[in-house]
Amino acid sequence: MMYDFFIEPFNHYAFLRRALVACIALSLGCAPVGVLLVLRRMSLMGDALSHSVLPGVALGYLLMGLSLPAMGIGGMLSGLLVALLASFISRQTVLKEDASFVGFYLIALALGAILVSTKGKNIDLMHILFGSILAVDKASLILIASITSVSVLVMALIFRPLVLECFDPIFMTSISGRGSLYHLIFMGLVVLNMVSAFQALGTLMALGMMMLPAITARFWAREVWSLYLIAILFAILSGFLGLIFSYHYSWPSGPAIILVAGVLYLITVIVGPYGSLRCRHT
Repeated sequence: MMYDFFIEPFNHYAFLRRALVACIALSLGCAPVGVLLVLRRMSLMGDALSHSVLPGVALGYLLMGLSLPAMGIGGMLSGLLVALLASFISRQTVLKEDASFVGFYLIALALGAILVSTKGKNIDLMHILFGSILAVDKASLILIASITSVSVLVMALIFRPLVLECFDPIFMTSISGRGSLYHLIFMGLVVLNMVSAFQALGTLMALGMMMLPAITARFWAREVWSLYLIAILFAILSGFLGLIFSYHYSWPSGPAIILVAGVLYLITVIVGPYGSLRCRHT
């Protein structure tokens, strides 16, 4: 019975196996970035970046139709442009970075929605906003895996300065003066992983794979390396269970994955070993 429910669908359908591989790749790339966003108190900035890819996605759609690689490249360029402009404005004016991001992301979100709605159909807009991980093909899977590989490699190379800047940015600036450079590199990694997640989950659901496992891990670990590991495990578990429920109950796959991640987060808020409601009231 357990085999029939949890394993047999993946044995019978290749599209489910591709979707599961995509979830694992997304987990390896997005979850560590989400952990750093939480540690740097930039969770809402991640939300702004997730919506900033929409104009580029819309342009890719207008030029190439529902081609995930084309929309992904457009989204990456759009997200990087918003990240660079917001960082530049925050450093050259009195406006803080979070407020700058909000301004640009609202412009990008409105522009993207208008581009899609004027040339496409409602079903196309729903596909872009909510994704379809079950429709991930070989080309999209290669793109997701490539982005994950680049993200993991870059984070490994600059792991120490990234973590140091999380806990003591002033000291980081005083000893190297390159805090802004590492910040921009990290923003680039956020955008890349948003584009990768968009391939499967859409622009509205992409942030869920990045942030929900990361904030869930905060109740299970204290060291950065263990936060990484637990966030990745929660992300993979969310992807696996979300696909299972999507298959058996005909739920939309992307929202099902994020809903599972949300339920795991709510359970952890109550019973997690560190800082949960149970710990605070015992």
